[in-house]
Amino acid sequence: MIPTEKLSDPAVRALVTALNANDRTAFLAALTPDATMSDDGSDRNLAEWTEKEIFSAGGHMDVESESDGGRTLVAQYRNDTWGEMRTRWHFTVSDGKVSRFETGQA
Repeated sequence: MIPTEKLSDPAVRALVTALNANDRTAFLAALTPDATMSDDGSDRNLAEWTEKEIFSAGGHMDVESESDGGRTLVAQYRNDTWGEMRTRWHFTVSDGKVSRFETGQA
């Protein structure tokens, strides 16, 4: 596993750190105001998805590997709803913040 503080891309590191701390304020601060996301190839409402899959469900990510300069991660993701699963995350970064992320099973 890669410790969160060792993730290569600063924007991705900030987002993952906030996610793992269940810190909604820091999570939102790591995103651009117009950020978007998809789950398993389908675009989702970012606010609804993060509330359901991260904040109200105790979401947590343990990163196994990174590529693409730290903007693509393979991680064990777990939450109280679905348990643990191996996931792939790809992040688009604009002006030092995450403008889009795409996640799904790896």
